[in-house]
Amino acid sequence: MTQRRPCPAAPGPLEGYAARFDDLFGSLAQRRGFREYLAGLLAPRDRNKTLTALAGAEPVAGAQHPAVQRLQFFLSESRWDPGRVNARRLELLLSDPATAPHDAGVLVIDDSGDRKDGAKTAHVGHQWLGRYGKTDNGVVTVTTLWADERLYYPVHAVPYTPAKHFGKGKNDPAFRTKLQIGADLAVRARDAGFMFRAVCADSAYGDQDGFRGELAEAGLPFVMALKPRRGTWAYGPDAHTPVDAARALAWDGPEDPGGWQAVTRTFRDGHTETWYAADAHLGWWGPDGTRRLVAATADPATLPPKATWYLVTNLPRPGGPREPDSPHPAAGLAEIVRIYGIRHWIEQGYKQVKDELGWADFQVRSDTAIRRHQALVNCAFSFCWDTWFADPPPPHRPPAPRTAPARGERGAIRRRAASAILATGITRDTRLAFPLDRAATLVAGMVQGAPAPATASPDDIGRGRLRPAPLHP
Repeated sequence: MTQRRPCPAAPGPLEGYAARFDDLFGSLAQRRGFREYLAGLLAPRDRNKTLTALAGAEPVAGAQHPAVQRLQFFLSESRWDPGRVNARRLELLLSDPATAPHDAGVLVIDDSGDRKDGAKTAHVGHQWLGRYGKTDNGVVTVTTLWADERLYYPVHAVPYTPAKHFGKGKNDPAFRTKLQIGADLAVRARDAGFMFRAVCADSAYGDQDGFRGELAEAGLPFVMALKPRRGTWAYGPDAHTPVDAARALAWDGPEDPGGWQAVTRTFRDGHTETWYAADAHLGWWGPDGTRRLVAATADPATLPPKATWYLVTNLPRPGGPREPDSPHPAAGLAEIVRIYGIRHWIEQGYKQVKDELGWADFQVRSDTAIRRHQALVNCAFSFCWDTWFADPPPPHRPPAPRTAPARGERGAIRRRAASAILATGITRDTRLAFPLDRAATLVAGMVQGAPAPATASPDDIGRGRLRPAPLHP
């Protein structure tokens, strides 16, 4: 058997991480491309992370540079499977005790869209882009993310293909909705060995009866949001919306909470707030039904829209008649609130992969190249955690104050918007060029942006297992 030629090493600890994927690539050029691509994604974000930026070439004049062409071929033409690369990434996460999933974590399903011009790119279409809050031309990807109070990382990602790309539109056998993709990804995560307390999603998924039914049929627990005004048929004066159901609960103040139970929420800056949660009745949903409606709010008297959740779950109530026969452990109100609170990790994750790692910066058109780019971005993301746990950075030191620039003849100077650095005091200099520094900075930002540290409660499901403590950069 011919011995493989050695590959030029990637900078710093990136080499040790990249070497674990070497057997998935059949040539020296592919192994080198994998390292160069990851190093480019982890480099400072001075401009959009297109192929020229990843190769360190000029944006336009350098498009034909040999290094750029190598990366273009690696991404679009060479033969390697992004699915196998992602599977190896997940194997590494599963095998590392620091990142191994456990049954107190949460699997979050969501989708995110990015603007893309033209009509030749795979998966592009005129569709709702949640990141921009409007309908526009772009590509939408359905993703899953595993998280607990301590860390989070992406699991799978599948681009959604609009119906116009299929010969028979929505009636084409190959067409799949975002809901169908999301349910399939949840099953794939479980089959890949990911344990989780429940599947979480926002109201775009939680409002869909068919989606909840698919998860239940697959034997998956869920806690998902509902729109406050989601209508349900009911008799006469009965509650017709989640808001009606919450208002029907008795409340005479904290001293006499009626149907509400006080729960403590711990936020990422360490402060705590007392919220109130309750099982409500809505149509055939109830505390002991196959679907529970749980309302959680900072003020049961006014139900403020920005501080009130309406949640649907198939987890049984502790002590209820469904608990003995349920395939899922019971969950009290505090546990339901804890589970859904972790869902917000995915918003932080989108900030990292989009704003720092160049998730939407690809300039390729084929389905294969897009999926490869997404797999490589997720590898760069996971490398940050791998580096963090292998060699935590030194304690945070505040940066030295900078002298304010003088004003010119025309009065106030025009400042150029600087790219945000996720955590000051970690990098060796302002260039942020060394991959170890970059990884430490990225992860420090992830940890400082955590939704909440772990908080013990009577409804914690650890049952003898210690909850992981929050990380402190």
